[in-house]
Amino acid sequence: MNIAIGTKNPVKIQAVKKAFELTQLEALFTSYDVPSEVAAQPISDEETRLGAVNRARHAQRKDHADAGIGLEGGVKWIEGTLYLCNWGALVTSDGTVFTAMGAGLPLPDDIAKGIEAGSELGPLMDQFTSRTGIRHAEGAIGVFTNNLITRQSMFEHIVLQLVGQYILHKSVN
Repeated sequence: MNIAIGTKNPVKIQAVKKAFELTQLEALFTSYDVPSEVAAQPISDEETRLGAVNRARHAQRKDHADAGIGLEGGVKWIEGTLYLCNWGALVTSDGTVFTAMGAGLPLPDDIAKGIEAGSELGPLMDQFTSRTGIRHAEGAIGVFTNNLITRQSMFEHIVLQLVGQYILHKSVN
């Protein structure tokens, strides 16, 4: 199976590979820097999901792969509190789209204020932790769960949901 991954982010690429390893499906992977066609900082489930779908579609078409996978992190407001939200999409060569969402938790007020002011979560997390490259490491989910859930493990879970849907679809069609 030829899988095109719609990102160059090493955490997301590793998450896809690890999820496929866990399913014992053999696959060849290629990653591409493709557009999400949403804001640099998606601010809703709908926008974040659309970014994942767009990345999956672009990757699949770029490679004419059996499937494209897109992963997108964003934030959303619930009752005045800003939460993480994360989405994934798997798009097959025949255009079938599978989507799944992952972990989310409330973010500190300082982060929410930065998002409201137009900043992106990645740089805000770098500032919050006094480190660089959080989005390419444990991510905000890792920081705020004391690394009990990392960005990679969270995205692995999303990819497992996608692959599970794909396998079920193939078995009933």
